[in-house]
Amino acid sequence: MNTVYGFLAWVCALGGLAAFAYRLPDLVRRKHDTALWALCTYFLCSGISFLVDLDALRVHISALFGRPNVTSLIVQVAVVVLTAAQQVVLVYWSCPPEEARLRARRRVLFFGAALVVLVAASIAVGPVTKSKTATSTILLSIQHGEYALYMSFYLVICAIGQFETVRLSLRFTKMANRQWLKVGMRTVTLGAGLILVYCVTRGIQIAGTRLHFDGSALDPVQWSCGSIGALLQIIGWTIPSWGIHITRALGWLRSYRSYLRLRPLWWALYQASPDIALDPPRSWPRDLIPPRDLHYSLYRRVIEIRDGQLTLRTSLSLADFAREARSRDLPEDPTSPLGEALQVRAVLSRPPEERAERADAADIPARPPYEDFRDEVEWLTEVASSFTALAQGRPRGSEAQVTS
Repeated sequence: MNTVYGFLAWVCALGGLAAFAYRLPDLVRRKHDTALWALCTYFLCSGISFLVDLDALRVHISALFGRPNVTSLIVQVAVVVLTAAQQVVLVYWSCPPEEARLRARRRVLFFGAALVVLVAASIAVGPVTKSKTATSTILLSIQHGEYALYMSFYLVICAIGQFETVRLSLRFTKMANRQWLKVGMRTVTLGAGLILVYCVTRGIQIAGTRLHFDGSALDPVQWSCGSIGALLQIIGWTIPSWGIHITRALGWLRSYRSYLRLRPLWWALYQASPDIALDPPRSWPRDLIPPRDLHYSLYRRVIEIRDGQLTLRTSLSLADFAREARSRDLPEDPTSPLGEALQVRAVLSRPPEERAERADAADIPARPPYEDFRDEVEWLTEVASSFTALAQGRPRGSEAQVTS
């Protein structure tokens, strides 16, 4: 259990400090951005709150200050500061500038006053028991009435801050117009909810000391909720910065997948009409290597497939298409992906001299291209899959399915 808690603490400490370092260059460039100052303060205090309480460091830090268990006070001060910083960020993000300044000032004053009281009370009572680990120190110290009262005050401050974080995050989520910003705010909300569970669980442990029941069994719940909640909030506050890179990476992978899946159809059309290709085709092994400008290459592949289809349409009539569909026991729908693939397959199965003969293709209904390029790619990918399936003789009867 201590190993798991230590691992979570290290992850949270390094995560908070890494997030602070990640946003620090932005802070240098945007020195007058109050919300960014508050966000960086949050990251720094979050990392410090876990770092100083690590069992490997807390004894040395206490020795440095000459005060036993001083790390407990450092942690609590950092938590109150980061809680206030969260409020400032959310207020500035969700309110007009003038209103945000007023609301942020009120919150800073509230948490500042609470911090003064907390520090004074800590100096007066302090953790009255020295133990090897931070968790056992608190558990033993709350057995004493004065420290239990002090911890209750600290938990109330934390709970108020996290409740406000939930309320403001939910409010801002409705206002956010970016996908990853919404995801980030939902993650922050979930983290705040877990920290509220930590506050409640710790409160139950304190009540147990007065009501004479042992709440130590809840210790894994309180520290896991507190640590995971803090980690989720760190992730949530940073998601808007790096989430877009995930979107771009996934988009690139989808484009590359479509680029490869379109190749069999494109290659068959190119062999029938080499003029459709703007650039010389690459060999199949080389085509597995992503081109330098993947979006442009995918765009060209779509255009060239459409050009090839238009060229072949002049060699096929609706009656020819219907006969081909009946011979394969397939639906006679030329506007479906399978129908488009069947048109290409029917023309390419003829000798080159027969393809050159003009047919009355005006009666074959043609599907107009999609205005959205992504929809066009998705459609042609289905056509390409059906084209490959036809070559393998898979689609049969009314049960023929488009493989994608």
